[in-house]
Amino acid sequence: MSCATFLARLGYSDIVIFEKQSYFGGLSSAEIPQFRLPYDVVSFELDLVKDLGVKVEFNKALGRDFTLESLRKEYSVVFLGIGLPDPKVIPIFEGLDESQGFYTSKTFLPLVSRASKPGMCGCKQTLPSLFGNVIVLGAGDTAFDCATSALRCGANRVFVVFRKGFTNIRAVPEEMELAREEKCEFLPFLSPRNLVMNGTRIRAMEFLRTEQADDGTWVEDEEQMVRLKADFVISAFGSTLGDISVVDALSPLKLNKYGLPEVNVETMQTSEPWVFCGGDLAGVSETTVEAVNDGKTASWHIHKYLQSLHNIDVPKTPALPRFYTPIDLVDLSVEFCGIKFKNPFGLASAPPTTTSAMIRRAFQAGWGFALTKTFGLDKDVVTNVSPRIIRGSTFGHTYGPNLGSFLNIELISEKTAAYWCGSISELKKDFPDHVVIASIMCPLDKKDWTVLAQMAEMAGADALELNISCPHGMGERGMGLACGQNPDHVRNICSWVRKAVKIPFFAKLTPNVTNVVDIAKAAYEGKADGVTAVNTVSGLMGIKYNSDPWPGVGTQKRTTYGGMSGNAIRPIAMRAVSAIARALPGFPILATGGIDSAEAGFQFLQAGASVLQVCSSIQNQDFTVIEDYLTGLRAALYIRNLKGMEDWESQSPPVKPHQKGKPIVKLEDIENQRLPNFGPYLQKKEDLIAEEKKRSDLLSDNHVPQREVRALKEKIPKVQDVIGESLKKIGTFW
Repeated sequence: MSCATFLARLGYSDIVIFEKQSYFGGLSSAEIPQFRLPYDVVSFELDLVKDLGVKVEFNKALGRDFTLESLRKEYSVVFLGIGLPDPKVIPIFEGLDESQGFYTSKTFLPLVSRASKPGMCGCKQTLPSLFGNVIVLGAGDTAFDCATSALRCGANRVFVVFRKGFTNIRAVPEEMELAREEKCEFLPFLSPRNLVMNGTRIRAMEFLRTEQADDGTWVEDEEQMVRLKADFVISAFGSTLGDISVVDALSPLKLNKYGLPEVNVETMQTSEPWVFCGGDLAGVSETTVEAVNDGKTASWHIHKYLQSLHNIDVPKTPALPRFYTPIDLVDLSVEFCGIKFKNPFGLASAPPTTTSAMIRRAFQAGWGFALTKTFGLDKDVVTNVSPRIIRGSTFGHTYGPNLGSFLNIELISEKTAAYWCGSISELKKDFPDHVVIASIMCPLDKKDWTVLAQMAEMAGADALELNISCPHGMGERGMGLACGQNPDHVRNICSWVRKAVKIPFFAKLTPNVTNVVDIAKAAYEGKADGVTAVNTVSGLMGIKYNSDPWPGVGTQKRTTYGGMSGNAIRPIAMRAVSAIARALPGFPILATGGIDSAEAGFQFLQAGASVLQVCSSIQNQDFTVIEDYLTGLRAALYIRNLKGMEDWESQSPPVKPHQKGKPIVKLEDIENQRLPNFGPYLQKKEDLIAEEKKRSDLLSDNHVPQREVRALKEKIPKVQDVIGESLKKIGTFW
């Protein structure tokens, strides 16, 4: 499906998938249980493939209905993704089948799937009837699927037996953990030796203890034997390609020593240039995700091969089309103060905009606008210290991405005004559709503010941000917070800048005041075009046991109160944004403070923000988070206008009552009565629910996945339409 999908996205129209079974999905449908991979997930993927025009023919098998040579007469290229259809069976099981109590994973799991996946094959089968003790041989994902499925088919006890130790288990940890939680027993270091039969039925198995020698080889100890009683044995020792008709149908491909096609792992191309291969058959991938990537890789090189037949050059760097839906057509542009923003997400004046090269990379990644790092006149140039940016301690001792907060004692840019003015000109020349806002700072001096504002305007900045709120370092020099906490100073500075320039400007407000609305009103009275809310929150993040603060600078480990940012200040920032929006309706607000997702950004928009500035989220990861932001915001706007999805929370559907993912059966729905959860009443309640589960039809048409088509109510809302939506619901207590 992966290979066909990407080829269809590239524009190929004659694509046919031949499926051996009467149902689709291969191993994902037939050998992964419903409780782990519901069939509606696979069905949804198939629908997406069909939407692209890919044709599917069922009950068509390689070796039975066609060969590679016969396909070559009709098709230009072939991709093989048939997997390894035959089980590996050790000699002691030769000739045994289900009637004697023996299954392989290739016979057991398909039976389970056909009896529990509604809509898969249209057959009304029952689950395999197991009882007593079941031994599962193997330690891969498939073995644990067999073990947990055996319990659901009636087994009293399940023993997972494997040759090596726990450190050699190939299954993903969550699979093994699920089996452990469901009371499967694990028996390591055992190798099958003999099968004990009682007439025609399996009654027990004998194993030899295995040990690892110093040279790494594994040996069986004949003196240590273990005998386990068993009513059923399920072998999950892996798969192979053993069907001679299939092997013959692969001619003229060259096969390796394992009997599989020789494959170039970089291109997934076989010895025949027109044949490509992926998944288990290629012998490279070990998981579904890796197999999907095989198809994706092969699709690009199939494209190159097909184009080469017509002497058309294809770029060396792969560039496959992305998933595309009507959601991608949603317009995210915002316009205010005469400036049109491609989308509402931009870089805050912070470490991610330390250089113009960083802003350039951000624009290339998809950010709609950026603020420069705050700069001043040459006479106010600064030198930063180190360490100056640290992880926060508001979320415990967690390291790595997704940190809940940061604290910094970084000052403004060390680079000159000339550097930044030159950078602004270059960025506007190379990215004319992106918005560049110059962040500037001066002391309480009319001349300085006039000179610096006019320099930035002449450089081509779309707007200015007046940094009058830096909480550390600059206040001691009469700048930053020293100006921004006084409404009169804010009003005066805005008035000076208004007289100096014609472009819009926004005052960046501090949350470190009694009432941020008073400062916003002062900026409004000073003729500012809007405000940025809010700068970082002043704080002291941590002190070590030896009394040294962190960050501690120099040999004396001195520090100052820094600015806290990230998710920890989101409630403060959202409170400030909504309060300003309520007090000054229609006054543009550039929100910043804990915008770590499209969902968080959407909340700020509803609280009254016009556009959104981001910093800490980028520090947590990188500039590419913008891809999730844009897709998430488009989806949020699109979903709001679909009928029948009013109860969704952004992209999350309503969650039905469940226990660890399993649906909860209510007694009221069965007997129309309620029983308390104690004593004999609880036992009666559990018995009634158990009987109902036994009577339930797993293949009922009520469970068949249905693809709903939802109509749009009206036109899709724009970003502008949701700005301030929540304000009417926010107010004082009384």
